[in-house]
Amino acid sequence: MYKHDNALIDRVDLPAALGLLTRLPIVVDSGRAMERGAAAAWAYPLVGVVVGVILAAATALMLAISIPTGIVAGLVLAGSVVMTGAMHEDGLADSADGLWGGWEKAHRLAIMKDSHIGVYGVCAIALSLLIRWLALVVIVSMGAYWVAFMTTGALSRASMVGVMAVLPNARDGGLSRTVGRPASGTVWLAAGIAIGFALLCGYPWAILIALISVLCCTLIARAKIGGQTGDILGATQQITEIAVLIAIVVTIT
Repeated sequence: MYKHDNALIDRVDLPAALGLLTRLPIVVDSGRAMERGAAAAWAYPLVGVVVGVILAAATALMLAISIPTGIVAGLVLAGSVVMTGAMHEDGLADSADGLWGGWEKAHRLAIMKDSHIGVYGVCAIALSLLIRWLALVVIVSMGAYWVAFMTTGALSRASMVGVMAVLPNARDGGLSRTVGRPASGTVWLAAGIAIGFALLCGYPWAILIALISVLCCTLIARAKIGGQTGDILGATQQITEIAVLIAIVVTIT
């Protein structure tokens, strides 16, 4: 285990967060990043904003060359998966398989760690992609993609920080255990950044929806495995993203 640095902000935090949560070619001081651990989690919402801006810029370019809206939405979704290495989708699938396929904590954790995917996982990914694509079609067609992508990216990544802080690690090893648990100041800073972007983008209701999503994911994880893992964090991001996208669609239609 690393002894993590708990200073509130460090210059390595954003590159470390980008290196952890995306596959963007970011140069990271790996030693310093490991020392920071969960203290860098305040930057997770900014990672969501960066991803959102890149996807929005790509959307604008595709619309400018007259690519149909449905195809644009599909390509945006594909770009999101590629940019993040499908790590959140993987967490959703593993969580669905483990939490609903196992009969007790040890069995559920073993299923979540298994690289094979089951019926619950397939259904979870299929439904996630379908619902997000349908929401993106509406958002892109309404021209609200710049603010929607930034809001969704920030709130869904901040949701992971909240779960990291509230729930203990469910297993002795794994990525979540290595990163550690963020201090209260880190959580509040992450929440403030995400809420700030949501308010600036004009989606205050999305904040409440994100909070409800985080609460539901937290309660389910606590009841099923007594804590959180990296898979639980990925599933939380996905579920929060879906919920926020739906809230935005309801707002703009």
